Amino acid sequence: MPARRLKLYTILLGVLLAGVVLLAWTQPWFELVIRLPQGGTAPVTAGGDVAGGALSALSLASLALFAALSIAGRVFRIVLGVLQTLLGVSVALGAGTSLADPIGASGAPITTATGVEGASSLVDLVDSVSATPWPWIALVVGVLSALLGVAVVVLSGAWPQATRKYSATRLVAADPATDPAAAWDTLSGGDDPTEDPASPGRSR
Repeated sequence: MPARRLKLYTILLGVLLAGVVLLAWTQPWFELVIRLPQGGTAPVTAGGDVAGGALSALSLASLALFAALSIAGRVFRIVLGVLQTLLGVSVALGAGTSLADPIGASGAPITTATGVEGASSLVDLVDSVSATPWPWIALVVGVLSALLGVAVVVLSGAWPQATRKYSATRLVAADPATDPAAAWDTLSGGDDPTEDPASPGRSR
């Protein structure tokens, strides 16, 4: 695959993965049935903004990272690749922690519905809990994002270098015969700009 196309696909994939993480953050993660202190049961939903609150900041950071990666030099690409790996690992850890303890991750909406606080008390109130696909999606995307960061570190050295907008310029003395400003400067120095430079009478 050509280096320019590889760079483009890598950046687009990174933006896509960051967008999926942000989408997962907006979706419901856990569906719970809890017992109310006054009797009866009630359904409670914990969204990704509660169970995986850090994912929004991580996904926005990843989007900014890939925007910077599009113009970064070779050394800076490696730094950004390492950062992307850390961001992906953080997303995976956030989703995995929520999946390992869904009741703890859903504590805020349970407390809002019941007025009860405390980890052990909340566990006693939960009749059932089920996870939607979204925390699993966030977990998988986090792993893929980390692997993409590793790929950036390994492969970005083959990407094309950014081209300079302006080419190098060379300063050349102005010709009085073609440059009016240079002709005036010549007159100020006491020379005639219309005189042949090879003429013996030309003042030096």
